[in-house]
Amino acid sequence: MPVASYLQDLLQDGPAYNLSSLSSFAHFYFCAGKESLRHKMPSLLSSIWSISKAAVTYAHTAHFYSGSSTYGGSPPVCSNPGLSCQNTTPVQDTCCFNYPGGQLLQTQFWDTNPPTGPVDSWTIHGLWPDHCDGTYDANCDASREYTNISSIISAAGQRDLLNYMNMYWKDYQGNDESFWEHEWGKHGTCISTLRPSCYTNYVPQEEVVDFFQKTVDLFKTLNSYQFLSAAGIVPSSTNTYTAAAINAALKAPRGVSVAIQCDSSALNEIWYFFNVRGSVQTGTFVATDPDGSKSDCPATGIKYLPKTGGSTPPPSSPSGKGTLPITVSGVQKGCVISGGTWYTTGTCASFTATAAGSGFTLTSSKGKCAVLNNVLTCASTVSTATVFTLVDGHVAYNGNPTWYANGVPSGTTQATISATTLSTSLTIDFVAS
Repeated sequence: MPVASYLQDLLQDGPAYNLSSLSSFAHFYFCAGKESLRHKMPSLLSSIWSISKAAVTYAHTAHFYSGSSTYGGSPPVCSNPGLSCQNTTPVQDTCCFNYPGGQLLQTQFWDTNPPTGPVDSWTIHGLWPDHCDGTYDANCDASREYTNISSIISAAGQRDLLNYMNMYWKDYQGNDESFWEHEWGKHGTCISTLRPSCYTNYVPQEEVVDFFQKTVDLFKTLNSYQFLSAAGIVPSSTNTYTAAAINAALKAPRGVSVAIQCDSSALNEIWYFFNVRGSVQTGTFVATDPDGSKSDCPATGIKYLPKTGGSTPPPSSPSGKGTLPITVSGVQKGCVISGGTWYTTGTCASFTATAAGSGFTLTSSKGKCAVLNNVLTCASTVSTATVFTLVDGHVAYNGNPTWYANGVPSGTTQATISATTLSTSLTIDFVAS
């Protein structure tokens, strides 16, 4: 295989073991006297050498975040953990029991002036550990108040997480990075189960990735816009709503109450409450009523203003470069790599979407992408690219956004993605990069 092609494959598709392959490759060509290659590609090999040094640190522990898995070391193994805020005696193991911040709030914003995020979605405020009476601690560990959140998440290989945050975790002043730093420093450092000492084979800053991933995972299960719309509560410049109606709409899908916040009688925040059985990283979040935090909206005359001028949902025909993350049963599990197969432990490949007719085509480093014999394939031998569409935000073939595979792959196994019914159904999204 030509050297350039080999490097491109390693950089773009590599599962965890490709990091060590990069290290070996760089060492060989720098140390084995390959002077001609060194003179031809000094900048490229310099980059590879830098990557290889990082690989030495991370290759043996890097994992693609899925479900309860974590990046780096292992979170605590909790045997028969208790449910936070339900204990009657002190609990000693605060790596398996959230204390004193036992009630976790997933908080959301509805910003309209200026607007932030998609016009048909609330955005993330944070994940807050309250005491079980509504009080809380803040800024619990100055040594871990990091100022490079994007870099930490990128270094962990969680590009999809960062892409999602860039869309749905927005600062109304436009400084998302500063906002994320604030949320981590003020609230994340106060979650007892995220202490570095709670991890086995701890990798520095991995708890930061777990904090942001868990917050995003919770947010994805709490579609406030949809909850309200189902009850006829939609953004309007003229209509107003009662607090009772809003609370009822938000209680209906979960069976417990929330706290709503208003600014000048305009709805702008929702707080969802959870107790946790076990650690924040791998425990079970149990929806619960507020711990003492109260809504501050008036009983009547609440405005739910539209996000005029806000960003719009993804277009019906994406264009440009992006990745293709895969979701199974509501949980993201890896992504499509450049040959059109599915990995759960590797780096997402880059695809180029190009408008074509009423849809779009996809191209990877391997070549054009098409559905051949009902199998998603990207290769130089593909002569005619398939025209895909977006249905409900998912990549669709012949109008169907559901794809299939024979189970969820693990380790270095690649799974074939099929357009015909198999044991495991999945969806594929296009996330611009």
